[in-house]
Amino acid sequence: MSEFMEGLNLTVLGVTIVFMVLSILAVVLYAVGWTERRLVEREGKAPSPVPVPPSRAESEEKPAIPPRDLAVITAAVLAYTAEKASQLRLLPFKRKVSDAWRLYGVQSQMEEVEDFNYEMGKW
Repeated sequence: MSEFMEGLNLTVLGVTIVFMVLSILAVVLYAVGWTERRLVEREGKAPSPVPVPPSRAESEEKPAIPPRDLAVITAAVLAYTAEKASQLRLLPFKRKVSDAWRLYGVQSQMEEVEDFNYEMGKW
């Protein structure tokens, strides 16, 4: 009974130490985050708000690339990718069966034969 109590005592001690270390780690990480937030606030360099670009309805600016040129570029890219796609060739592959599964199959077959022979009385 004393061995059981010693094992129980050791288990409780181990679990207590683990949770104490995890608690200390959580407090340290919280403190690091808190100090980092304080340092950022002290610098006072808040990120400036990003100006919102006006919508297309509000600004009547022309696009950087004229629509005709954009259509020509798009057609050229599509023709190039279609040509490259026709040049691709498929590579055949053969899946290799893992040796672990093969050995498991052999082992299970041997056990079935042994069990069958045992039931027949031929061992």
